[in-house]
Amino acid sequence: MLTARPAWSVALAAAVTTLCWTPMALAEYATPPANLLKVLKAPPPPAPSIDPTGQRLLLTTVQTYPSITRVAQPYLKLAGVRLEPKNRSRHDTPGGYGIPSCVADFTVVDIASGRQIRVPLPADACAGMALWSPDGQRFAFQNVVADSVQLWVGDAATGQVRQMPGVRLNPIFGSTVQWLDGGRHLLVKLVPARQGAAPSDHGVPSGPDVQESLGATGQSSTYETRDTLTSAYDEKRFAYYGQSQLAVVDAGSGKVREIGAPQLFNGISAAPDGVHVLTETIRPPFSHAVTYQRFAYDVDVLDLDSGKRLQIASLPLAERVPIRGVPEGPRDFDWRATEPATLVWAEALDKGDWNVSVPQRDRVLMLKAPFTAKPREIARTTQRFNGIAWGERPELAFLDEYDENRHWRQTRIVDVDKPMQAGRLLWDLSSDELYGDPGNFVYRRLPNGALVVREEDGQVFLRGQGASAQGDRPFLDRLDLRTLKSERLFRSGTDAYDQFLGFTAVPGRFLSWHQSVIDPPNAFVRELGARDGAARAGEAQYASSTTALTRLEDPTPEVRQIQKRLVTYKRADGVDLSFTLYTPPGYTEGQRVPAILYAYPADFANAEQAAQVSGSQQTFTRLAPYRLMLLAGYAIIDNASFPIVGDPKSAYDTYLEQLEANARAAVDKAVELGVVDRNRIGVTGHSHGALMTANLIAHTDLFRAGVATSGSYNKTFTPFGFQNERRSVWQAQDVYLKASPYFYADKLKLPLLLVHGEDDANPGTEPFQSRKFYQAIRGNGGTTRLVMLPHEPHWYTALESNEQLVAEMLAWFDRYVKNAPAEKAAAKR
Repeated sequence: MLTARPAWSVALAAAVTTLCWTPMALAEYATPPANLLKVLKAPPPPAPSIDPTGQRLLLTTVQTYPSITRVAQPYLKLAGVRLEPKNRSRHDTPGGYGIPSCVADFTVVDIASGRQIRVPLPADACAGMALWSPDGQRFAFQNVVADSVQLWVGDAATGQVRQMPGVRLNPIFGSTVQWLDGGRHLLVKLVPARQGAAPSDHGVPSGPDVQESLGATGQSSTYETRDTLTSAYDEKRFAYYGQSQLAVVDAGSGKVREIGAPQLFNGISAAPDGVHVLTETIRPPFSHAVTYQRFAYDVDVLDLDSGKRLQIASLPLAERVPIRGVPEGPRDFDWRATEPATLVWAEALDKGDWNVSVPQRDRVLMLKAPFTAKPREIARTTQRFNGIAWGERPELAFLDEYDENRHWRQTRIVDVDKPMQAGRLLWDLSSDELYGDPGNFVYRRLPNGALVVREEDGQVFLRGQGASAQGDRPFLDRLDLRTLKSERLFRSGTDAYDQFLGFTAVPGRFLSWHQSVIDPPNAFVRELGARDGAARAGEAQYASSTTALTRLEDPTPEVRQIQKRLVTYKRADGVDLSFTLYTPPGYTEGQRVPAILYAYPADFANAEQAAQVSGSQQTFTRLAPYRLMLLAGYAIIDNASFPIVGDPKSAYDTYLEQLEANARAAVDKAVELGVVDRNRIGVTGHSHGALMTANLIAHTDLFRAGVATSGSYNKTFTPFGFQNERRSVWQAQDVYLKASPYFYADKLKLPLLLVHGEDDANPGTEPFQSRKFYQAIRGNGGTTRLVMLPHEPHWYTALESNEQLVAEMLAWFDRYVKNAPAEKAAAKR
């Protein structure tokens, strides 16, 4: 009996045939079937942000994907920064993973009345994220246009925005815009008005790139070598485009007051008094071995009223910082939030090297205005100093330290004015701990802009993800500073995912960001009141007077037909694991369908933390590119636990064995559930997950085919460590070789699709990794396909590139997984 094929099946078959047999030399951008494309292009939920006074909520919706035209804009690679010279905008995010997203919409919501105002953005705007003023009356944002990066200021009450005339921002090193005086002024970095023309080499190099090392030892992490300078011409361009003019802009009148002369300002930070500014000024020589973060720089305090500056420290070029270590000398400068102008910083006592055994690793110092006295030591830390959270009272601060060797963190309550007192131990736990994580402090923005831990009657507030064996259940706690005991004020229910956003202007009220599998994220006003009698002791929800503040609609109702569930199981050695199992629309229980496993291996110091469940099944389902395969009839074994467990110094000795054990346990469980067809399973992963994918295809028979995106396949090209592997290739050559599927290309006979961005700047995953791996597989007679996406960084940005990715993935899995010959699969297994 013949049955009609579903419409999506016919469309997919046509797409697969067209894509798979298009000659590579004639390739153009492909598009997936219409039902997948509609979901791919759907707008994301907005990001919520409460103003510091708790009166208004700003909803920010970013553009889903920019066009390839925008992504293809010319840019310069300057010592770890990608910059578009025509307008001085950043062509990458701070982590180097993609161009910044443009804001498509700002909406201001009055929390008391619920009234919403859509902010009228300029035509063809490419706005950045907004920054609330401390008084909550204004918000500022950058706007990228053809020839500059503009500064715009919005009125929170009316939603009206206006451009600050004549302001051309220079965002090359960040710290571009910050509020002063509670919201009356802004401190900005400008493109110097009288800078002159950019340097030019007229297309002719002035000489070779020369580097030398004169016998000193020292490793460079791959994270410090992204887009380094390569010539004297690069150095000139770095000095030219890096120069900024500091200025103070009146947010009301738009008047601009320049401060001092242009410099290579990196970080800048205004003191609570709004007069003193901490500046980090980069100076030559400019290294060709590391990025600008390791360049020599001066730390000064600038007086905005007088224009005078006072030097605090002068740090040398740091080309040989130990991997996972810190530079020697002063670092991690910060202002004390409870004083007008007091600096705090740390200095290493172990030469910045975690391999060195010492009684204390760091000391912490403090220096008050006018910054002419000798700094006073206020603490020493057994492990690496990790920052101070300031309380609202001068005698209250929370000092953090971190042990790289043990994956351990510790927090003490200290009074920095009484340095002889050790302080009270607040937390002492593994940094990998999820179930016992106490959460993070809830902060309050003071009228002067300083950020402090919110305190009421000797109690502070903590917000956390609330990880549990049933998934994340976000919470709000109140910690008594006298007893150090916490009381749970709010916890998300088991049928939704509810996150604390912040307190409102009305005492006892807060906003939560509520979503469920079928309900899109929306803001709710909640009141701390009577406990929910149905909740268990210690897990009470304060649910009285719960009111929806926003009513955002579902842009993709067809996705709600997808079902998902948390699945727990054990690895062969007893380690507890989990994954989220998604089933396609129209799935009937007991039906076996083709499946795709997605994972990203994570490193853990012990099995107990590795076994903890993270994530939630109650979040609003959105489909990343690989999850779009659900709409083509696949099940997704999503975010499968892939822990690499062991001493951080040697865990990768058993990397391959643990990869296979993780994969086998996940596949066996998915098959045991009666959902997945064992003979039709594919695997995919990105970055470190791509390395996993290639190794599973090379060393196991669990999968029919794989799709690896933006991976690193020959780890000898990251010779001083990768992930949590700390040994160099010369110390652990066998580990590097075994982890590298490149050296097993002759054994890799299962189909493997390789996708990579041509402009990937992520350290260790340079584009040549995929090109060379493809050549190795092809040369050894393997089945493979290489797709290099023009202009794309580590995470693919353009709409056209993501359409191509989805179309390629669908065609590959349909051809080699869903429609693979059954008899071959049966014979193999």
